[in-house]
Parts: sequence; C-alpha cells; structure tokens
Amino acid sequence: MRDQPPPTPHGPAPDLFTWEFAADPYPAYAWLREHAPVHRTKLPSGVDAWLVTRYADARQTLADNRLSKNPAHHDEPAHAKGKTGIPGERQADLMTHLLNIDPPDHTRLRRLVSKAFTPRRVAEFAPRVQELTDDLIDRFTRGSDTADLIHDFAFPLPIYAICDLLGVPREDQDDFRDWAGMMIRHGGGPRGGVARSVKKMRGYLAELIHRKRQALPAEPVPGEDLISGLIRASDHGEHLTENEAAAMAFILLFAGFETTVNLIGNGTYALLTHPEQRERLQRALAEGDRGLLETGVEELLRFDGPVELATWRFATEPVVIGGQRIETGDPVLVVLAAADRDPERFADPDTLDLGRRDNQHLGYGHGIHYCLGAPLARLEGQTALATLLTRLPDLRLAADPAELRWRGGLIMRGLRTLPVEFSPPRSGQT
Repeated sequence: MRDQPPPTPHGPAPDLFTWEFAADPYPAYAWLREHAPVHRTKLPSGVDAWLVTRYADARQTLADNRLSKNPAHHDEPAHAKGKTGIPGERQADLMTHLLNIDPPDHTRLRRLVSKAFTPRRVAEFAPRVQELTDDLIDRFTRGSDTADLIHDFAFPLPIYAICDLLGVPREDQDDFRDWAGMMIRHGGGPRGGVARSVKKMRGYLAELIHRKRQALPAEPVPGEDLISGLIRASDHGEHLTENEAAAMAFILLFAGFETTVNLIGNGTYALLTHPEQRERLQRALAEGDRGLLETGVEELLRFDGPVELATWRFATEPVVIGGQRIETGDPVLVVLAAADRDPERFADPDTLDLGRRDNQHLGYGHGIHYCLGAPLARLEGQTALATLLTRLPDLRLAADPAELRWRGGLIMRGLRTLPVEFSPPRSGQT
C-alpha cells in the first residue's frame, strides 16, 4: 500500500497518480497550487520527490543551475536506482543525451546537435509532413467512417516523420513503430518490454550510424538526413562520439514522437469537446487564415499539453523554492500542467481560447533545456490538426468522454485511444 501524502494545514493533499487523477489531474493541481505549491510526495515507483506547481516557481526551477539533470546527483537509496529517467536507458548505455547532462557537456552537445537540427531543416521537411498526414488520413478513411485517431493517425505520423528526418530507411521504419509502441505503453506491455525495446533501438542506431559514417560524402548534399548531420558535426573536431550520436538520435526519436502523439491526440480531443472553438478554427482555415491555427496550437499546449511533468532534476545544494527548502540530492519535478493553469499567470486558465495572445506557456520547458524539437512538433501539430479539420469537417467523438482512458506514466499525458466518427471524404478531396 502506497504511503499517504503528508498532511498540510488545510487537510490531506488529494490523491495523486490514481486512474481517476490521470483522467483529470487539474482539480488536484489547483489544490496543490493553493495549499502546497511545493509538495513532497511518494511517486508510484517508490521514489520521494518534490512537485513544483506554481508558474513563477516552475519557471525559476527550470532555469536554476543548482538543479542538475544528471541522475548521479540523486541521493537515492539502492532500491530506487534506475527508477528515474527512461526505462532501460542506463542498461543500453544511452545516458549521455541532453536530458541527463549539465553544462559544460550539455552546452557542447546542444551546440553540435543544433548545427544538424536547424529550423531551416525542419521548414524544408514541411512537404513531407503534409504528405504523411494525407496518406494516413487516406488509409483510415478508405471504406470506413470510424477510426481510432491515436492508433491510426496520432501515433504513426510522428514516428514516420522523425524516422524520415533521422534517415532511417523506409524498410526499417515498421520496426521502429513496434519498438516505439512498446515504449509508449509504459506499464501496459509485458514486463521488461520497454527496456528490451530501448536496447533493440540502441543496437539498431549504433549500426545505422556506423553505416552512414562509412558512406558519408565529403560535402553535405541537399536534403541530407539528421543522423548524417550529427556525424558531420562530430567529424569536425568537436568530439561527438558514436555513442553520443546514438544517444542523441535516440532521445530525438523518443522525445520527438511521444510528445507529438499526445499533442495531436490531446489537441483533437480538446477541440472535439469544445465545439465552439473547433468551429472557430474551421472557419479561419476555410478563409485561408492560419493565424488562429498558430495561436491555437500554443493554447492546446497550455490547456492540456503532452508533457505533464518536466523531466527529473536533482538539487546539488540546498535550494529554496516557493518558500520550501529542498535538500541536496532531492529529486524535483516541475508540474508543467499545473503551472500552465496558474490563475496568477493566465486569465481564465481553465478556459480554452484558441486566440489567446499572452501565452508564454511552459509546455516545451524553459531555460537551457528548452525542447530542441519544438519547431518540428509545432509543424506536425499544426499540419495534423488543420488537415483533419479540413478533410473531415464533421469529425466527432464516438465514445463518452468519461469512458476514455489515459496512459499511465509520470512524465507524459496522453490518451490510450480516441475513437471518432466522420463522413468519409469524397474521392479526390484533399
């Protein structure tokens, strides 16, 4: 039986990490923001950690260099080792990526990866994202008027997109889809399945990097893939090893698909349950106005974003956050979902307003660990939602919202399934 949360002057804290909490965590987060904004709790893994829930505290914490991303700073008992971070990454020798390191190593690796993963490269990828989006809609609407938008659309789109961007050959991409499917299930698959999938992915990436390094032309070619870009950056005297390249390719894949699965899934669900906002966006798209699409995706990231808690941080010295003293070695988790509904920062925070302008949400983090893949996720989210609403204008839920189930897991927030109904698009409609 899990330990009960410590009492506060306002009574016991609400139950966290239950199935009921997963369906709608926002009332519990509102209670914590008001009564226990920096709250110590026992996580389902058995690890004790501090949850930071107010926007101002969250923003400060995300940028505080006294909080390390390196799990070596966790003052953890033996039984908790390996219970922070991505399952299996330690055993697969994949720890040297941007989510687990601090400056100066973080500065060096991020600079190298940024050379390969440029905004220009993402912008040039837009036609391929549109092609993938249309192809997937063609598939699930062919001869049918129902679909599971997670399985048939939100999941495969970012997997195939990031595989194409990385340079994974088409004939190998279904293997990646299988491995990613196991990773995204969290506790829903066979015991040890996530770690095995991580190990298989690690082995494949190491072999692919080796093959690409051997075949790399002397000069970049138009449309060169991201792994080749990582190798090229490493081969100009800046010491990105093959192991670091594999770890970076892995985290770009891992962070680049599940966040986008949830952005598309959560975003579509929010639009289908807020019909006036969905109709507002459809009108704007019909008039050729993409401004509301851009602000709308930012609002969907704030309102019910794909990342519920920022990844782990560990105090390297005593730190005071929101008036609460955090001891050296204590884990700290910033609750982005709570911070982005803080009424001290956002007017009417529980209202979905696709036109919201003052929207400096924390959905992609803040500070030096701000999400490197945010431009790609935005591109995929905007393309997916605009194409769905345009091609399937009468898209609607095919289940009671109360019957939908959210995936277990600590960091991410996303639906297991999203059953929908629609009128199949007419032949030739795009």
